[in-house]
Amino acid sequence: MILESIVTTVGPGGELNVAPMGPVVDAGLTRFRLRPFQTSTTFRNLQAHPEGVIHVVDDVLLIARGAIGALAEPPTRPAEVVRGRVLQDACRSFEFRVVSCDASQPRSEIAVEIVHTATHRDFWGFNRAKHAVLEAAILATRLHLLPAEEIQAEFRRLEAPVEKTAGPRELEAFALLQEYVARHLASQPAR
Repeated sequence: MILESIVTTVGPGGELNVAPMGPVVDAGLTRFRLRPFQTSTTFRNLQAHPEGVIHVVDDVLLIARGAIGALAEPPTRPAEVVRGRVLQDACRSFEFRVVSCDASQPRSEIAVEIVHTATHRDFWGFNRAKHAVLEAAILATRLHLLPAEEIQAEFRRLEAPVEKTAGPRELEAFALLQEYVARHLASQPAR
């Protein structure tokens, strides 16, 4: 199963990287498999320092900003076991260490072992708008892979549940993603 989450890693100079990611998880939530592209900061950080933290969050604005690279450093605290940072607004956190890394493909396969788990607050939950924003954020990370027409059609489909069920943070997140996608598509050469 894929668990939509946010992964924090620390760079060689101690700088924090915050990246939305969907690791594959086992039923017991004890082993996760990360699949970052080798060109990503997450991959480079884990090569230099094979530890990090996976977070379960319910704030889709945080996910949306992270997906498009518009995330100012969120408030964090030191991790308990690994050299890393825990998002202060996370519902749960899973501190991990890398067990193995297969870098034979552009999208690596990194097996991690969970070494510390914490529940920080109750998970508020997702409504239709939060789900729609999550899907829109994933689409925004696939602009180089999907045809413009498909992206535009999906955004039109996702707009209805956002309009019907969103709160202020979901509306802001969806508008941010719409603007990002529109700018990207407008910058592409006409076909």
